[in-house]
Parts: sequence; C-alpha cells; structure tokens
Amino acid sequence: MKGIQFVVNEDGEKQAVLIDLTQWGELWEDFYDVLVAHTRQDEEEVSWEELKQEIQAEANGK
Repeated sequence: MKGIQFVVNEDGEKQAVLIDLTQWGELWEDFYDVLVAHTRQDEEEVSWEELKQEIQAEANGK
C-alpha cells in the first residue's frame, strides 16, 4: 500500500508501521482518537455539569 511501510524484526515479523502523514494524516487522526478512547475506557466518568463546575471553580480561583 502506498504511503505505508512496515518495520520487521530479524524473523520478518511486523513490529511497527510508518505512515506517510501527508497522505494518510486525516485517517491517522481518527485512528489515534480511537486509541486514546480505548486507553481511557476504564476511567471514571464525569458528567458535563460536574466538569463545568470544576472549570468554573478553577477560573474563579485564579
């Protein structure tokens, strides 16, 4: 696939990938967003109202 290169180990097993961001940058951003969401799936959820109150409290405290 053009713009994609695989890095392989001495056994020929794929270890990493190089992505041409000029060609695939928008797709990479979507993929990265999914990765970030996946790593945060076990974090405690905060409601929008609670977050808004925290932001306002920080803004008022500075």
